[in-house]
Amino acid sequence: MCGIVGAIARQDVTPLLLEGLKRLEYRGYDSAGVALLDSAQTIQRIRRAGKVSRLEPPLEEQGLSGHLGIAHTRWATHGAPEQANAHPHIANRRVAVVHNGIIENHATLRKQQTEQGFRFTSETDTETIVHQIEYYLQQGDGLSAALRHSINDLDGAYALGVISMLEPELLVAARWGSPLVIGLGENGHYIASDTAALLSVTNRFIFLEDGDLAEIRSDSVTIFDQQRNRVDRPIHISKLSADDTDLGPYAHYMLKEIYEQPIAIADTLEGRIINGEIMAGIFGPEASTIFPQIRQIQIIACGTSYHAGMVARYWFERILKMPCSVEVASEFRYRHPVLLEGTLTVTLSQSGETADTLAALKEVKKRGFLQTLAICNVPESSLVRESTLSLMTHAGPEIGVASTKAFTTQLVALLLLILALGKEQKSLPSHESIEIIEALEKLPRQVEKVLNRDLAIQQMAREFANKEHALFLGRNRMYPIAMEGSLKLKEISYIHAEAYPAGELKHGPLALVDENMPIVAVAPSDVLMEKLHANLEEVKSRHGELFVFTDTDSHFEGSEQIHTLAVTEPSSYYTAPILFTIPLQLLAYHVALIKGTDVDQPRNLAKSVTVE
Repeated sequence: MCGIVGAIARQDVTPLLLEGLKRLEYRGYDSAGVALLDSAQTIQRIRRAGKVSRLEPPLEEQGLSGHLGIAHTRWATHGAPEQANAHPHIANRRVAVVHNGIIENHATLRKQQTEQGFRFTSETDTETIVHQIEYYLQQGDGLSAALRHSINDLDGAYALGVISMLEPELLVAARWGSPLVIGLGENGHYIASDTAALLSVTNRFIFLEDGDLAEIRSDSVTIFDQQRNRVDRPIHISKLSADDTDLGPYAHYMLKEIYEQPIAIADTLEGRIINGEIMAGIFGPEASTIFPQIRQIQIIACGTSYHAGMVARYWFERILKMPCSVEVASEFRYRHPVLLEGTLTVTLSQSGETADTLAALKEVKKRGFLQTLAICNVPESSLVRESTLSLMTHAGPEIGVASTKAFTTQLVALLLLILALGKEQKSLPSHESIEIIEALEKLPRQVEKVLNRDLAIQQMAREFANKEHALFLGRNRMYPIAMEGSLKLKEISYIHAEAYPAGELKHGPLALVDENMPIVAVAPSDVLMEKLHANLEEVKSRHGELFVFTDTDSHFEGSEQIHTLAVTEPSSYYTAPILFTIPLQLLAYHVALIKGTDVDQPRNLAKSVTVE
């Protein structure tokens, strides 16, 4: 995801644009650029490949300034991460554009515009937007009308900021499927991909809706909806300011990141599902060639990412009827796995720098298997650069060692992969595709509701304060969720915890059960509910204390020995693992608080494992 900043003010906006880019840099590290309208009403542009910091020396040397400008930090989709592909893009020195999103019909537009005499200087889809706007300007449109006509010609997702030397007192913005916010300031008005970029100048924001077009001047904002009706969007007052720490109102990064999951999930979905359809090209330009050839999946990952892969195995096999293997990277690289033609190797990593995962990927490629896909949270990472295809999770920076939002967004990304593969191979029935998409679109709000159970989970956590061991149980795709819950507990509270498929109780773990061993069960209402219920009765009869996370349709009754908590309404088969992850994260967090451990920096652990 790219980051956009724009400003029109009664003062030089260059420092604000640069600061905004730095705050948005997690959205893209490939390249960055700034375009300003100077005192001579000329568009001046500086772009650099790499991080935002590379813009600072040339900006200082050239002393650029202006009251109107746009800026961009990029994660490459169309075109390599080179300076020529960096935004802003300019047409005929008259109009400049920054863009977040993907234009699906860019090839058609490029052919049409080339025939009209436009010259392309980049490989990006975005350059077709700026040429289309210039075309309408040449037909006599004003800037706002030219943008309106242009977006009618676009297929795909976009958030746009546009300036022109022809109207030096106007900044125009539009969105469809990608976020864009307007900041209302005392000395001017601003746009950005999110509010964090603008907190140094305002805490008053308007969130544009799909189809909106905004005309922004230093002293006014006018918004039109998709039907070209003038509309008033509500003004939101942010409680954060530039002086706040990154923690905001939270005591720990882990808690902050747990509560960021509705937004992180929405951001991961954003621009990828539009009008009930998964967008083409979100995995890269070669996906349409590679996906039809795929016959099986090999997932390679470590730690929490490995658990995400294990959940996905159930999905791949049930939804696509496609064989799926999942392996810990450190084991995969030291044995001699058999990979068959038609295998898509999927690597999962929050940082994209995990040493074992990178080494496993390189081994796969060395053996001639080039159909590789990285699901990652860091666009410029080694894992992304080494892979043929990629999808960013857009979880934002995750500082807490115990991964939370990175895990749930990986699960969302894996469901998107299933949708994309099913679409390319025509193997996913339309009714099932619709069901998955509808479940994903409901997910952010459902996660918010699960977070409302926090107080009840805090009360449960008190029962773990003096425990030294715990057992986590789940069946089917909830078994990996039990594994993730046990990992979270051991990571930050130092309680020894293990996870088992509930059906394995009688094959060994039942020997551990007594009144000192708390048992945590993940128990949604599904076809395996009765079998799980029978497993838990075995625990109860051995005097084990049960903590059961379930939904409002469950048949579990609480007692002195069985603590039940309905954390959600009955949910989709596909998204239930994501929802049931949340209470396990909160449980681990509150147990760690009670025990007094260092939640964000647990002993002996680091965020990214970059050495073997």
